[in-house]
Amino acid sequence: MAAEPTDEQLMARYQAGDAAAFETLLRRHRAGVLTFLARMVGDRTRAEDLMQETFLKVVKGARTWQSQAKFSTWLYTIARNLCIDLARREKFRKADSLDAAAGKDEDGRPLVETIPGDAASPDRGAENARMRLVIERAIAALPDDQREVFVLREYSGVPFKDIAELVGAPENTVKSRMRYALEALRKRLVAAGIQGDMADDAVEARLA
Repeated sequence: MAAEPTDEQLMARYQAGDAAAFETLLRRHRAGVLTFLARMVGDRTRAEDLMQETFLKVVKGARTWQSQAKFSTWLYTIARNLCIDLARREKFRKADSLDAAAGKDEDGRPLVETIPGDAASPDRGAENARMRLVIERAIAALPDDQREVFVLREYSGVPFKDIAELVGAPENTVKSRMRYALEALRKRLVAAGIQGDMADDAVEARLA
């Protein structure tokens, strides 16, 4: 069986006029990008708009993309820059965006439950819905720089090396932000009465 083409091979095909290659890239990365955007802006509708804008920029910038650049890093850089632009324009506060009513869609469902099912599951390592809720609120309360590293690594599966390039920080700094995020998560779990090994296991699951 032939190996699946890499993102970079697909992008090169798209540059050569293969529209189907772009469709494959879209299917491959849509859920991850939407998850990242939804967690950064805290609003499903805005996230979907930004996702469309992200892939539109991919189309418009396809001719300038160079094969030595990693496609996923380029893609998430576009998505991240759109988040930054939105925050600058609207001074949008994101810290509590997944809590209470602000974290629910029009049907009253928590925002996290509206993420497409083929995204990385937010329930990994969680033994019950209460633990999941604690985790989601802890993530939402993280400082922006810690949350983006956590989301990129845990939910979108971006390697630390690529995150470092994406955010313009040394890899050790990125790993430190991840550690701070995990420590905050652990403290919220313990404060919620999820003690000892159970809390530690939930944190470690987010590094798996």
